[in-house]
Amino acid sequence: MGRVTQRRKIHRYVLDGSPSALEFPVRHREDVLAVEEPLEIRLGSLSYSVTMRTPGDDFDLVAGFLVSEGVIWSPDQLISLRFCAGEDENGVQTFNVVEAQLRPDVVLPDTGRHVYTSSSCGICGTDSIEAVRKSSHFSPADDTLTVPVGTLASLPDLLREAQAVFEATGGVHAAGLFSIDDDGAARLLCLREDVGRHNAVDKVVGWALREQRLPLSGTVLQVSGRASFELVQKAALAGIPVLAAVSAPSSLAVELAESSGVTLAGFSRGSSLNVYTGGHRISLPADLPR
Repeated sequence: MGRVTQRRKIHRYVLDGSPSALEFPVRHREDVLAVEEPLEIRLGSLSYSVTMRTPGDDFDLVAGFLVSEGVIWSPDQLISLRFCAGEDENGVQTFNVVEAQLRPDVVLPDTGRHVYTSSSCGICGTDSIEAVRKSSHFSPADDTLTVPVGTLASLPDLLREAQAVFEATGGVHAAGLFSIDDDGAARLLCLREDVGRHNAVDKVVGWALREQRLPLSGTVLQVSGRASFELVQKAALAGIPVLAAVSAPSSLAVELAESSGVTLAGFSRGSSLNVYTGGHRISLPADLPR
C-alpha cells in the first residue's frame, strides 16, 4: 500500500473488568494508521487549493476535484497532470504537489476562494445551490436508470468487501461506483478510499474523467458515510443519477438532490434503506407491497 498506511507503536489497554487500572493487561504492539497528508493543487504555476488526503490516486483526486468545482467536464480540457518538486526534512520527494495544465480556453476559477480544505470539508467556499446549478454540464434528471431495491440495499456490503485500506486501518471512507446489469445485478466499476469522504468521491469522478466515462449515466455511487450537500453536488456534476449512503443525508443534500434530479438514498444497511428523492428509479419485486 506504500504511503497509504503507516505503522506506529502503541500501548493497548484491555479492560477486562478488573477494579483497578493497574490490573489492566497492557500489550505493546504496532497499529496500522491511514496516512493523512496535504496535497497542493496548482493550475499551471498558480496555487489553487490545499486539501488533506490519503496519498494514492492523486491524479484522479485532482481531476475529480476540478470536475466537482465545475472547472472541467471533458478529458480534453485537461492537458496534463504532474507531480512538482517537493521534499521533506530528509530530502525525500513528498509527492504532495500536483500541477494541472488545462486547455488554454478553459476559464480559470477564482483562486482566492479556496485556501485550505480539511479532510472533512470539501466545498467550504461554495456560496449557494444556485452556483451549483449554473456550473452543471450534465443532467442526471434525464437518466432512465432503474435499480432493484434489493440490489441497492446490497451495495454497502459489496463496498465493504472491497475496502482494503479500511480493513487494515479502520480509518478511511470509501466511494464505490457501480453499474447495473440488465438482470439488475450490480457490478463494481471503481472503488477509492481516503480519510476524506469528499476525496474518495473525487477520486472516483477523476478516474471516470480520465477514462473518458463522463457523464456517468446509468451508475450508482455508494458511499460509506453520510450524504452531505457536497457529495450530492459531486454526483450531480458527474452526471450520476443515484447516490446511496450508509448514514443520514442532510436537509440541504436532499434539497439539492431533488432539484438536480438525483435519486438519494440513506441509511442503506442491507436489510432496509430510506429513499429521499427520485423514488421512480427504484424498482420493487412484484409481490412487494407498494
